[in-house]
Amino acid sequence: MDYTLGVDIGTTSVKTVLYDVKGKVHGYANNGYPLYQDTPDMAEEDPEEIFSAMSDGITELLRKANLKPGELKGVALSCAMHSLILLDDDYKPLTRAITWGDNRAVKYADALKANPEGMEIYQHTGTPIHPMTPLTKLIWLRNDHADLFNQARWFVGIKEYILHKLFGVLKEDYSIANATGMFNIYNLDWDDQALKLAGISRDQLPELVDTTYQLKGMHEEYAKVLGIDINTPFIIGASDGPLANLGVNAIQPGVVAVTIGTSGAVRVVTDKPHTDPKARVFCYYLAKNMWVIGGPVNNGGVVFRWVRDQLCAPEKVTAEQMHIDPYDLLTQIAAKIPAGSDGLLFFPFLGGERAPIWDANARGSFFGLNRTHTRAHMIRAVLEGIVYNLYTVMLALEEVVGRPTSIQANGGFARSALWRQMLTDIFEQDVAIPESFESTALGAATLGMYSLGLIDSLTDVSKFVGTTVVHHPNPKNFTAYRELIPIYIRLSRSLEPEYKNIADYQRRHEHEDEAAQKDASSSKEQ
Repeated sequence: MDYTLGVDIGTTSVKTVLYDVKGKVHGYANNGYPLYQDTPDMAEEDPEEIFSAMSDGITELLRKANLKPGELKGVALSCAMHSLILLDDDYKPLTRAITWGDNRAVKYADALKANPEGMEIYQHTGTPIHPMTPLTKLIWLRNDHADLFNQARWFVGIKEYILHKLFGVLKEDYSIANATGMFNIYNLDWDDQALKLAGISRDQLPELVDTTYQLKGMHEEYAKVLGIDINTPFIIGASDGPLANLGVNAIQPGVVAVTIGTSGAVRVVTDKPHTDPKARVFCYYLAKNMWVIGGPVNNGGVVFRWVRDQLCAPEKVTAEQMHIDPYDLLTQIAAKIPAGSDGLLFFPFLGGERAPIWDANARGSFFGLNRTHTRAHMIRAVLEGIVYNLYTVMLALEEVVGRPTSIQANGGFARSALWRQMLTDIFEQDVAIPESFESTALGAATLGMYSLGLIDSLTDVSKFVGTTVVHHPNPKNFTAYRELIPIYIRLSRSLEPEYKNIADYQRRHEHEDEAAQKDASSSKEQ
């Protein structure tokens, strides 16, 4: 039997899955690492902790699988987008991995977004202007941390760092490069205007290669640790969002993938690049003649977690006593409330927001609260608010590429029948839930199999992906959602001018609190 490893280097963990050539799973590992948020707006990770998590996952799976020599045909990679690591002349990190969730470049992102040059760069690169991107992070570092910026010889992401450790070369796939905000989607090369703005040159960046590119000749020390033959190909793969589309078989025209995990996204594949005159959606490379158009949101399951921990502590305790998942109990409570939560709306912007407003200053809020509303209403309103926001991304996407023909949904939310039905009713379309396991890793493995010649086409993924259930819209819920969604959209627009004011207030007080804590700590030591 021939096997391929799909390795998904994510925001909170590395997920490693062993597949055979029919897409069947033969092993799974999930190895996590911490997110460092030492100061306001920071979101960093340790590159060595991520490397160790990947190594541990691969080692664990291959040891358990006990494959015969030559049965592992390749290792294919997926990776979270927008990370940035500064390296010195010896390829040693000068920084941790600054992740997509880091908002410290917000001042420079806002300034660029307000400048016509920001729209020009978006039209070249397909990446909306936002502090998530390495482009704006580099502008921030150059201006606010010039000494650190000037020490750097190389500017890379976490995938490039890992591959350099393993193979001693710096390569970057088109898909990850595309998400830096410095990659020209029309000539598949670094964008001169963006590089000039960032203050870096091409020779400080990895060599660009296609997503099917293979690396061979791993350093022997790492090959021994991983238990892999040094000549086993590593397929460089793509970024996680586009590969998630591939992994749920949402690669045909008009087939939309909706994901709600920790964050969320709405994405569709086209055969050529598209950008949006209003700069609301991204355009990212997947493979030759495959471009993923869509919008990511910061606020998915992480908001539901906030509800569990901050609003529903008693229910959390009850669930533990009943030996059931707290989320299951909360959705049972929410299911007793009618669609529309009796006029209670929730704006889920607890961590700023990307699509469709691309505003790192955005903040969450309830609207419409009255004396009749209960915590049950608030739980349901939160779930609906997350989906309302995804629906506004869908509306923007429709303006660029047309109305979807079908929707494939995946992510942690898919475990909840209520949430799945809510998505179906708000979008007013059938929603299919694929049974594919770890769709992003499957997307990577499928791309790897194609690169290795084990399958003839990426469309062969259809043989690997089944459908567990199809949800149909419930007409009884249309009336409420059709009336509330326009209110949600109008309110969202009216709140935007005040987001910066409230965010500035919060940041100022966070810095004051941090300073006060340091003073208190210093006094104790004395």
